[in-house]
Amino acid sequence: MSQELKLVLADSYALFLKTQNYHWNVTGPNFKSLHELFELQYDDLFAAIDEIAERIRTLGDKAPGSFSKYAEITSIKEGDENKPADQMVTELVEDQALIIKTLNKALKISQGNDDEVTIGMIIDRIAIHEKNAWMLRSSI
Repeated sequence: MSQELKLVLADSYALFLKTQNYHWNVTGPNFKSLHELFELQYDDLFAAIDEIAERIRTLGDKAPGSFSKYAEITSIKEGDENKPADQMVTELVEDQALIIKTLNKALKISQGNDDEVTIGMIIDRIAIHEKNAWMLRSSI
């Protein structure tokens, strides 16, 4: 279970960093609304990262905590702060789908292990990422 959560952690951290990057660097006529939306999403990810890492530790494993390890195992591609706002949003929509896919794989394993605590945490994260994807899609 902890191996799957490490993938969730890596995707969450990579998405956090990318969303924060886009928050800092977005420009254009929708600057204010996107700047604020990105901030809400990276703030949520920041809190989630700690929760996921602590769950890994609760399961008796070490949580990875380096950029190199995250880069090795994440499915999220690095962001480019020079992209136009619409491309930033499109990428983040795609990234929400990627992290949902990672979460769904972890959910199936936690269900197979009857790990109710992890199941609950993952279901909550899926709901948040689905809502984030909807908000981002609605901003295009």
